[in-house]
Amino acid sequence: MPSISVKGQHMPESPIRKLVPFAEKAYKAKKTVYHLNIGQPDIKSPVLAMDAVANHSLEILAYTRSEGSQEYREKIATYYQNNNIPVEANEIIVTTGGSEALLFAMGSIADAGDEIIIPEPFYANYNGFATASDVNIVPVISKIEDNFALPPISEFEKLITPKTKAILICNPGNPTGYLYSKEEIEKLAAIVKKHDLFLIADEVYREFTYDGLKHFSILETEGLEEHAIIIDSVSKRYSMCGARIGCLVSKNKQVIKTALKFAQARLSPPTFAQIASEAALSTPQSYFDEVIEEYQERRNTLVENLQAIPGLKVGVPKGAFYCIAELPVKNSDAFAQWLLEEFDVNGETIMVAPAGGFYSSPGVGLNQIRIAYVLNKESLIKAVEILRIALQEYKD
Repeated sequence: MPSISVKGQHMPESPIRKLVPFAEKAYKAKKTVYHLNIGQPDIKSPVLAMDAVANHSLEILAYTRSEGSQEYREKIATYYQNNNIPVEANEIIVTTGGSEALLFAMGSIADAGDEIIIPEPFYANYNGFATASDVNIVPVISKIEDNFALPPISEFEKLITPKTKAILICNPGNPTGYLYSKEEIEKLAAIVKKHDLFLIADEVYREFTYDGLKHFSILETEGLEEHAIIIDSVSKRYSMCGARIGCLVSKNKQVIKTALKFAQARLSPPTFAQIASEAALSTPQSYFDEVIEEYQERRNTLVENLQAIPGLKVGVPKGAFYCIAELPVKNSDAFAQWLLEEFDVNGETIMVAPAGGFYSSPGVGLNQIRIAYVLNKESLIKAVEILRIALQEYKD
């Protein structure tokens, strides 16, 4: 029998999606499942984006340029400029989701065996992208006791080797909801300049910040032009996850030139999705104001109810729409599966994402889960009550 590649064997399962078969069994058993496991917003996509596709005048669904259409990239550049991020259209490559942008970034800056330092817990698919790119992730652990703040810069210094190519952050963070401050970004900027590294920032949740806090982009930092790479996406900003449109942004000409070769190899990003995404850039600020107010209320509801559960710790998110909860259980994978297979409260249960897959350090985060607060407040209250009862009944 032909053998599977070593790379394929090492490719990690998604901690977010691997429980789907058990959820399907729960559906067949007529259970109602509250999905706390995946960051699929329930907010409606902007009407003008949907209308742009519905009312298109195309006669041929043709390729676009490999870097994305000129018109769309010019409008993206204007969006950034309006957010105090000085970039031009030729410093942007449109990608098939933020996922492809991350793959292009890793492929452009790192060779097999090179290293990227990432504060963990981090977006689980970074593990998969690193495996696909033959890149080694070097984790620096942030702790729930510190609300997942940036670890001391001295901890990064200890990990830098001749193989280190970049530091990668997600800001605001998935899965923690942590929002890095301007001072923390400047500390990272100083260390990448000192050691001549790249600083990659996954900024797809830029709009989602709470408590009056503002997002500070790495490209707002002077002197970081040759070091900074932004990863972005329309998925969460406009509740358009299925569009699969993102972008890679850098003022480093060699990064853009190299990433473009990867873009040419896959031909072009999807045409209809670019049409929708270009239209979405005209979404009024009132849309975001309402969405952010709604998410902040959901966060407050979720955290308040979680904090009332004995033995549970929860990080308080300042951005995005996720939080990490530490449970009084030994293994959250087993607990999450049990919730779907064996447990319900009056025919209702919950689906969560075990947090071990958001770390690369073995054995870390095994008693944690990630919760996405993309449900309405009433559903969140029900879901947390189900979690409370489940923790009372569950036996490791």
